[in-house]
Amino acid sequence: MRTIVLLLISNIFMTFAWYGHLKYKSAPLLTVIFLSWLIAFFEYCFQVPANRWGHGTFSAPQLKTIQEIITLLVFCVFSLFYLKEPLKWNHALGFVFIVLAAFFIFKK
Repeated sequence: MRTIVLLLISNIFMTFAWYGHLKYKSAPLLTVIFLSWLIAFFEYCFQVPANRWGHGTFSAPQLKTIQEIITLLVFCVFSLFYLKEPLKWNHALGFVFIVLAAFFIFKK
């Protein structure tokens, strides 16, 4: 559970670092890059321990899959509430296929 919580926190920082600036398109690009790197530092402070502590309980492909599913969930919330961009049916269908991929990755 610790790994999943850390990955969740990491992905919140990552999403803001990668996409948060889209609301501020008038901000200078170098400023946005610098601020994104600052936010990404905190992402790494959670991501690296999550992967280090999670490896052994989960394989590396499983860790990556967990991270991707969490990323999609965080991004959906971010897109809806921060960017005010609705998700469409084709986005949902694509996410379903990614979840199916996760099922097969964890299948023994």
